[in-house]
Amino acid sequence: MFGLRRTGLVLATAALLPATISPATADSRHGHGVPLDRLTVVTTEVAAGLTRPVAMVAATDRSGRVLIAEKRGTVRVFHPRTGLAADPVLDISDRVNSVANERGLLGIVPAPDFRRTGDVFVAYSRLPDGALTLSRVPLGDPAGEQVLLTQDHAQFSNHNGGQLAFGRDGYLYWSLGDGGSAGDPNANAQNLGTLLGKVLRLDVNHRCGDLPYCVPRGNPFVHTPGARPEIWAYGLRNPWRFSFDTDGSLWLADVGQGAFEEVNHVGNSRGGVNFGWSCMEGPAVFKAERCDEGAHYTAPVFHYQTGVEGCAVIGGHVYRGKRYARLAYGTYVATDYCSGTAWAVREGRHGEHETGSIGQFPPQVTSFVADRSGELYAVTDRTGQLFRVGFDRVAA
Repeated sequence: MFGLRRTGLVLATAALLPATISPATADSRHGHGVPLDRLTVVTTEVAAGLTRPVAMVAATDRSGRVLIAEKRGTVRVFHPRTGLAADPVLDISDRVNSVANERGLLGIVPAPDFRRTGDVFVAYSRLPDGALTLSRVPLGDPAGEQVLLTQDHAQFSNHNGGQLAFGRDGYLYWSLGDGGSAGDPNANAQNLGTLLGKVLRLDVNHRCGDLPYCVPRGNPFVHTPGARPEIWAYGLRNPWRFSFDTDGSLWLADVGQGAFEEVNHVGNSRGGVNFGWSCMEGPAVFKAERCDEGAHYTAPVFHYQTGVEGCAVIGGHVYRGKRYARLAYGTYVATDYCSGTAWAVREGRHGEHETGSIGQFPPQVTSFVADRSGELYAVTDRTGQLFRVGFDRVAA
């Protein structure tokens, strides 16, 4: 699949490290609805004709539009009443390196002043060298692009990450993969001196010195010698998709190496979290020599076996819509690129997480979006279809 198929190494050992990992805690409003074994997803195609869509976001101008990024460097618009517009509203394909399967236009999010400016932030791999690039650009005006930040990514073409989202704190979060190949050969994910294998947090509403952004004072490594101050969280392999719940908590899916796919959930304002890669893969040791006895690794709240139950986790959203609130309110929904299994996770009142499978999505889902009403959509890679996601009750 685009950006997510793992290669090569498997677990160095199956030994768990209960002394060095701990369950994540979170603050999300507790889910309710029918038990997971009585819940199933229902998908309805609402559009087709997309070209390798990879990311989606709801416009923030009350129009009801959904912006859909295509791998080649174009952005299309879908509206529930008028459907999928034929022509892109943005085309930056002349600067996007999309030749390799995992490179391309990777993420999109409206700027805070989108209603006034029509600006969006985009993340993409740059021509010619594949450098990961974060830019602000007006829809319809590629020449107006302002590059904010780049990270070298020339050695390998895979593991680019690419999700963009604003947190409840008003800061922009950006996920970057570990730099590629297999097994994190350069040990980037645990290295605070590089942006690779990290989630960044940036204040894009202000400038600081020569930078076109500011580093928030509360970032965890601002005063750590040798660390990049933009880093918010680390220890990630390929954080392809993450989302924020309405309480500000972070749901992040990280694509595994060869044994485990994982979903992580951490509470609002928890900076400095180490998700463990490449010491850990999911709940188990991957490379013991990468493990630090003094480190605190945050365990995933859900994991499943790569090669047995799928090939690459696709992170989704917590359902907060009204249409299916009695069935699925507060349920985090994700899938796998290969198997199409619909995975559900709910947090309990004491921080525990209930998990289960709730039916099937079409294969090769690459991204989800929650529209302004909290209703969910999913998009597929090679077939270029957009589906509305619903829920139904089934017999126990």
